Formats: sequence, structure tokens, C-alpha cells
Amino acid sequence: MARPPRPTTRRTVLAAALAAAAAGVTTSAAAVPGAAAGSAPAPGAPKRLIDNRFWTSHRDWRGGTARGTAAVAGARPAVVFAEPAGRMDYTDPHTGTTATWEYASWTSPVHRLAVRSTEVITSWNADTPAGTWLQVELRGDYSDGTRTPWYVMGRWTSGDADGVDIRRTSVDGQRDGKSSIWTDTFAIDDSDSGLRLVSYQLRLTLLRKPGSTDTPTVWRLGAMGSDIPDRFTVPASKPCLARELIVPRYSQETHIGQYPEYDNGGEAWCSPTSSQMIIEYWGRKPTPEDLAWVNPEFDDPQVCHAARYTYDYQYEGCGNWPFNAAYAATYKDLQGVVTRLGSLTDLETLIAAGIPAITSQSFLAEELTGAGYGTAGHLMTVIGFTRSGDVIANDPNSPTNEAVRRVYQRREWENVWLRTKRYNSKGKVVSGTGGVCYLYFPARLSAAQRRALASVGIR
Repeated sequence: MARPPRPTTRRTVLAAALAAAAAGVTTSAAAVPGAAAGSAPAPGAPKRLIDNRFWTSHRDWRGGTARGTAAVAGARPAVVFAEPAGRMDYTDPHTGTTATWEYASWTSPVHRLAVRSTEVITSWNADTPAGTWLQVELRGDYSDGTRTPWYVMGRWTSGDADGVDIRRTSVDGQRDGKSSIWTDTFAIDDSDSGLRLVSYQLRLTLLRKPGSTDTPTVWRLGAMGSDIPDRFTVPASKPCLARELIVPRYSQETHIGQYPEYDNGGEAWCSPTSSQMIIEYWGRKPTPEDLAWVNPEFDDPQVCHAARYTYDYQYEGCGNWPFNAAYAATYKDLQGVVTRLGSLTDLETLIAAGIPAITSQSFLAEELTGAGYGTAGHLMTVIGFTRSGDVIANDPNSPTNEAVRRVYQRREWENVWLRTKRYNSKGKVVSGTGGVCYLYFPARLSAAQRRALASVGIR
């Protein structure tokens, strides 16, 4: 099971029902024809719900405020550690070890959100050699003229060697009375008040052992902001594609009871299992040396590897969304982002260009025909659409690898994925994810792939 959606705090059931009845809009930021991310919507265009902003180019990295970092040009422009801006002590809450680290930082320009947002989720792609790590923070401006504190959105390293690397972690308990951090998501506490986040900055801190010449290398940093209306249902979309991508199939259920220190396999591993399927779709995988630590009696050791290296020691699970995207980007020339899509039409656009997506959804067993289970939060991989428009998914919650491929009814599937409100088994109103997905794709894209990503606001 993935991390369940954050607790329901946004609106009353009545307001949600009214919004669901009135909502005729599920369009993503760049799905409006001719609208680029950050541009003003055309007169009469559907209301924009999603804003993506990522820093990736040499110009981007030169445009921020550097304290000891440097922008590097090349095929994959990056920001790196150039010289120490200072030193800090960090006590790892998961090991109890206190160590001194040199640091340097890069702070983005202020990004004014095209969508006044109730939620923001960050993503980053980086290489962190042993003895280095990074921290991503967000600070924003509210629509009432006040400002958030600097919120820690993640402390991350690709490694976990004792005495060398910190434990990658989210940070609980961050709030200011107007917003909170729920594992990896910034959220306005009471969006019914009308309060929104109107702009933000990201601060990237690179850390290394004192005297080291190693550096994290960060190729991508950014965030998705959104204001998805409360809704129990979404308008039906019309099928426009019949295509199936050939994606490796892995079951999470074949790993039940494996590695309790990484949340015990089974339903807890849907996110890393899905991530591994897409990583291998793009032709990347861990080496035999990478997998030497895995019990040789276990099948599909790469799934165990993905669970270990996406594990969030604070959340105590593998369902941290940005940590999964960051893990994917540790493979050669792969990129990963967390975003929202506005419709199945967006997914069809990506599939048409050969780009599968990992989607997050929650549902009762009777809400998704053929699933055979209910979930408070689950990741699966969309790999195509049938001629009738139904969704073809590699669903890791399957008893075997062979059983992973599923076909789900289009109308049921789009509703459980795109809604933001639902009733649980006790009849209580709880949250849905509102179209959250992970997108993994190569650094070198075809023209069609580049257009497809741009159409959903990703560059």
C-alpha cells in the first residue's frame, strides 16, 4: 500500500458534493491548447488546476542565488558543490549519530504560481556519492500577504551505508497554523477559508564530509502546485487511443515478509515495485553487484533493491512520492517527477508517445471491478488502453508476476484516480489523490515524447 492521502481537512461533505456536481473541469495546466505552463489562460479557457515548474537548464541554475554552489553546463546541466558556505552539525534522528557537514546552497527565484494552490509537491533528480546528501526546502507566500516558514520537503541520499550516509527522511510536525507538511506534501490546512499559496521558492542544500571533494550533482529540481476541487466524481472522458506498451511485470505479493526493516514486502511495496517496472521499461536496472546484498533465495531481487532505496525512515515505508522519483533518476540518464494529471486524455497522450505512468489511487473493492481488493492508497502502472478505452494496468497487487496485467473499466478507474473525496468502508468521508502520478523518462527524448510531456506541463 502506498501512503494514504492526507487526513480529510479541506471541505465539508456538502461543499464537496456541490463541487462534484458543478465541476466540469479536470484540465491540467498545459492541456489547454496553446497554453504554456506559467502563461495566462485564454479567454473562456477552462480553469487551470495544476502548475508545474522545474529548474533543469544551465540558465535555470545560473538564475538562482548560489552560496558555494556552481552551475555546470553540458548535456545535462546541473548544480554542484563548489566551495563550502559553512558547516553544520546534524543529528540523524534514525541513528542517533551527530556529524559535522560542509554545506553549500542554491535558492530558486520566486516562482509565481499560475494556479493559486492548496497543495505543492516537490521533486528532484540527483547523484549523491557516499558521504554526501541533500536537503530540499520550500518557502511560500500566502494570498493573505503572509509567508510560510522554510519547510523541509526531504532529506535525501541515494545510499544508506552506516557511518557514511544519513538515513533519507521526511520530517514530521511541520506547520504554522495555516499549512502543514504531510510526509512529502505541502497542504493548506483549511482551503475552505479561501487561503492559497500564490508563490514559492525552493532552497537546495548540498552537504558533504568536511574536506571532501565529492559533491551531489542535481539535474532537476521543482514542484507541482495544484488546486483540485473537492469532488466525489469526475466527468467522463472519451476514449481516443488504443495502444499497449510492453512493460515488465512484477508482483509485490511475492515479496510478503521479506526485509521487515524496509516495511516487510507485500502491500507495502506497491510504489517501489511499480517504479522498478518503469525503470526496466526504459532499459535500466541494478547491476549484479548492486543486488549482492539480497537473499539469493528471493525472486526478483531488483524489487527488494528498489524498496530499500526508496525507504523513508520517518514514514517507515516506501511510499514517499518524491523519494521514488529520485530513486528512478539514480539510473543513467533517467528523470523522474511527481505531478498531477487532469484526465485520462492526458494519460492517453503520454501512452501514445511511449511514456507509461505510475498512478496513485484509493478505493473500495466494489468500486473497481476485477481488482479483488480495496485500498486506502495504492500505486499501479498504466501501460495502455484497449480499443474500447478501458485502462490496461500493471497492478503489482497481484499474486504472481503473470497476473500483474489487468484491464480495468475506464469509467471506474478514472473516477477512483481523479477524485479527491470518497467514502471508506465505514462510510466516513476521506481523501483521494486527485490524479497524482509519477512520470519517469529519459534525459534524451524524441520530439514526440517532448511534446507529450509539454502537453501535461513537464519540461
